[in-house]
Amino acid sequence: MPSTRDIRRRIKSVKNTRQITKAMELVAASKMKKAQQLAVAGHPYAALLCDMLAALSHRVDFVQHPFFASRPVKTRGILLITTDKGLCGPLNSNLLRIVSEIKEPAKYVCIGRKGTQFLGRTKRAIVADFAVSDKTPFAEIRPAAEFLIKLFLEGEVDTVEVLFSYYRNTLVQVPLLLPLLPLVNLEASIERVRQQKGAGAASVKHDDREMIFEPDPATVFEALLPLFLNREIYQCVLDSKASEHSARMVAMKTAKDNATKLLDSLTLEYNKARQAGITAEILEISASQMAQ
Repeated sequence: MPSTRDIRRRIKSVKNTRQITKAMELVAASKMKKAQQLAVAGHPYAALLCDMLAALSHRVDFVQHPFFASRPVKTRGILLITTDKGLCGPLNSNLLRIVSEIKEPAKYVCIGRKGTQFLGRTKRAIVADFAVSDKTPFAEIRPAAEFLIKLFLEGEVDTVEVLFSYYRNTLVQVPLLLPLLPLVNLEASIERVRQQKGAGAASVKHDDREMIFEPDPATVFEALLPLFLNREIYQCVLDSKASEHSARMVAMKTAKDNATKLLDSLTLEYNKARQAGITAEILEISASQMAQ
């Protein structure tokens, strides 16, 4: 049986761990709330953008836009969004497991140090990595989105896909590989976005209202497509941030609860050891008195 001094040391260490994990849980909960608000705040804009694209798509007969150019896939372009720090449960490992299963040639653009470190260790092609703060302004996401789209337009990659943690709720974050380019089926993409934002698919149907577009519907339609893609990539980053803070809060709460259980067990063990020591001392005193 360990001595009472050793048990006291362990109790002190577990108390410090519980205090740290509790503080980290509170910080993650605060950041999670802000990240959730940011992720939800852009839903009306995304829904309106989808309405505009849906209305224009029925008024444009043919658009010669490079986003619709489908070609044989020789090299995939993947934006990998992970966290900068750990202590967030299996969030990163679920994403990196999907990366490990990708056997086709691919070029990666990274957001988050964990993904960059993994791709470097596994000798995969990293063409760029970008840093994003917890505030997640669009100005920090835009260079990554434009860089990846530029690779597609220049023919260096044949697809644009985003691998990120889709935020479903506080307890559930789903790793998702989302294809963005080429836009094989624009209406399906618009419907998917609207369903993810909690809106129905009714407004994706044909809009019979009379509208005047300047200079013409095709030009406006082509101008809205990059906005749609940038918004999609930005929403993926927002979902990843909300997933990160939610997963970290749950992980730290679990660690705090485990520390509390361990502390109760160590306290009981300490009391037993202390009682055993007192009983042994009493027996020694009694034996010495009887020997006299």
